[in-house]
Amino acid sequence: MTRRSDGPAADGTPSTWHDGKVTAPLTPHDPPPHEPPHGPLAPEHAAEERDPGLRTELREAAVVAAAVAVAGVLLGLLWVWLAPRVPLISDGRAVYLKNSEGEQAIGADGTFALLALGFGVLSSAVVFWFRRRGGIPLVAGLALGSLLAALIGWRLGVWLGPSSDVVATAKSVGKGVVFDAPLKLGAKGVLLAWPLAAMAVHLGLTAAFGPRDPEPEPHWPGAGPAADAG
Repeated sequence: MTRRSDGPAADGTPSTWHDGKVTAPLTPHDPPPHEPPHGPLAPEHAAEERDPGLRTELREAAVVAAAVAVAGVLLGLLWVWLAPRVPLISDGRAVYLKNSEGEQAIGADGTFALLALGFGVLSSAVVFWFRRRGGIPLVAGLALGSLLAALIGWRLGVWLGPSSDVVATAKSVGKGVVFDAPLKLGAKGVLLAWPLAAMAVHLGLTAAFGPRDPEPEPHWPGAGPAADAG
């Protein structure tokens, strides 16, 4: 068996040794093929390569949550504008309801609930229109944004409505003068009207018009290569 070694060529080619039929370089090998040229991927990059769509879905969910939450400002403005006022009157010593049998307080809750339901239907329809494929992150973003929007609309309406300092207002307007009570929600459960409506409508739209998984091809008993050969 003959072995011999060649020195480096004039162009700098690595030296090799020969053993009959086998030729191998004497210099260090290149990195193994399963490792990238610049070392192994960082954990976050590896996760991104494994599921490249997850980061995009989370980003879209964050955008949806922020956009829906901002719409709560419009809910608050409409609530202040449309909610019925509760009239109060003072006799100089205490403040009373001008109409003790009035239903304006209940009307304020009902107005908020109806507006929130309408916004829930509208927001879910818009989200479905632009992101028909849906997904858990998107639905979670819609639910979170809807709840934040309801909270924003409630607090903004209270802030923009009549003053919450009833005593100071009664003193400022004087005895026997009617003034409006602060705008408030008697039933805090109406804050869930927007997210519940959004979830229900989005689920219905997805079930009716959402993308469908491809149906599997029909399989007949006895079909296949064996049956064809027979």
